Amino acid sequence: MRVFALNCGSSSVKGVLIDTGSRERLLEMRIEELGTEDGRLVAGADVAQLGRIDTQAAVKRLFAELRSHAGSGDIEAVAHRIVHGGPDFVRPTELDEASLAGIEKFNVLAPLHNPFALEAARYAMQEMPQVPHVAIFDTAFHATLPPRAHTYALPPELARRHGIRRYGFHGISHAQVTRSIAHHLEVEPQTLRIISCHLGNGASVAAVEYGRSVETSMGMTPLEGLVMGTRCGDIDPGVLVYLLEHGGCDGAALNRLLNRDSGLKGFAGTNDLRDIEQRAQQGDEACRLAIGVYAHRVRKYIGAYAAAMGGVDVIVFTGGIGENSAPMRHRIVQRFDFLGARIDEDRNRDARVSTAQPIAEIGEPGMRTRLFVVSANEELEMAEQTEALLHTATAQHAKIPVEVSARHAHLSQATIEKLFGPGYRLRERAGLSQHGQFSAQEVVTLIGPRGRIDNVRLMGPARAQDQVEISRSDEFALGIDAPVRTSGDLRNTPGIVIQGPAGRVTLTNGVICARRHIHMNSTDAARLGVRDHQSVRVRIDSDGRDLVFGDVVVRVDPTFSLALHLDTDEANAAGVQRGDMAELLP
Repeated sequence: MRVFALNCGSSSVKGVLIDTGSRERLLEMRIEELGTEDGRLVAGADVAQLGRIDTQAAVKRLFAELRSHAGSGDIEAVAHRIVHGGPDFVRPTELDEASLAGIEKFNVLAPLHNPFALEAARYAMQEMPQVPHVAIFDTAFHATLPPRAHTYALPPELARRHGIRRYGFHGISHAQVTRSIAHHLEVEPQTLRIISCHLGNGASVAAVEYGRSVETSMGMTPLEGLVMGTRCGDIDPGVLVYLLEHGGCDGAALNRLLNRDSGLKGFAGTNDLRDIEQRAQQGDEACRLAIGVYAHRVRKYIGAYAAAMGGVDVIVFTGGIGENSAPMRHRIVQRFDFLGARIDEDRNRDARVSTAQPIAEIGEPGMRTRLFVVSANEELEMAEQTEALLHTATAQHAKIPVEVSARHAHLSQATIEKLFGPGYRLRERAGLSQHGQFSAQEVVTLIGPRGRIDNVRLMGPARAQDQVEISRSDEFALGIDAPVRTSGDLRNTPGIVIQGPAGRVTLTNGVICARRHIHMNSTDAARLGVRDHQSVRVRIDSDGRDLVFGDVVVRVDPTFSLALHLDTDEANAAGVQRGDMAELLP
């Protein structure tokens, strides 16, 4: 599919025509330095000075260039980067007047981006009404943030009324980095703990734990977190109250100060790090301070996110600064020996990434945590998500049987024998829908720091690893914090005590809340237009408790039978009854 990806940033607009089959960028244009006297159009090696130009005029110019280089008939869809989708838009969405109006509600949360992106989308829809237009949201990748990460310590009723929570941004970039690194290392994203550092005029860090965003530095708006080109990032809220009450600032002035006149620009009068680094080398103390504060903030977040994930496998740098400033990468990665990460100065200095060579490793060989630079390719991610949406839309309304998994345990033969006696074998109680699996007659007791749960059913046959699957309600009853994981993903999980009739076993790990998932075979996956490990949405229509579940992972295996698996909390929330069916949504 040929997709024209339109990427409206805070200081530039980029348009790229992409063939998703070959992953080739057929045409690439960008207009830089928006709103300044130095506006310019860059198309390949050609540069045209435009002077002062705003977003609307820039988009019109890009479409004029597009028409002159590629016929509109060659384009099958247009993808639009939208920074803020709020709580309502957490996946790619085909644009129409209703969806545009819905997105517009969140303009106030991203005033430097959303209004201009929506203006560009409306113009593009008029220019190319014959093709679908799809919004790809920067916030969507972070929809998987757990409540402890996205919740601010404010009164819950106040937060609900105003939609106050952490949303996170640069999700398109962090998603692309995650997929690119996993592909480069020839592993699935679900096997890696990645800290992704998108460092540009806007900057953020994301903790991507086994394929899911679990923490990110930006918050309800793109203002929180790192020091950025013109944004201050983290600041004591008391400073804002003080400026409003005693600093002569009203809301508009404070907004401009924090979003447009702070960050690197506030320190040095410019947000161009190249200029700042040059002036710092010449002895400019303000520029030296700017570099020091910038690097310190990024380093602090990396350390925090390594702790939040219980370790890190890969640290990645992307974005204009992340890709191009070897001195900044050097400063940030200093003193990370405790994480098993050490920069290789020659590799770092020589690192060059491009569309043709998108990844460069900059860490010392043999270190536990690997360091990479990845070429930002948000447009390819946008195009591929657009293609996936349009293909999946043809399979919408497919019916999937729903099965409810109560708390249970899969145990190794060694553990079974410790609990039930030497040579003991599980006895089948009832067969399960998945080939070769059965519910056993045997039950055990789970014992946690706070309480115990009796009569927990075992599943057979015996497995290589011990795994206990519980619900959120069970977590509180037992007093443990079990992460949401796919089956078999047991690294950095808590343990528990299991009591059987012949003995007691203390597991050091293996307790999870199972991520809701759909089992299917390859034929089902092809028919439904989905792939292994893809996240999808499903709708359950029940008696008065209809519910849409997002972040449902697809598990594809030749032996699987089609079924959606929910735990008891999820099933109760949707009022699921035996024989209910779920509907796959685009």
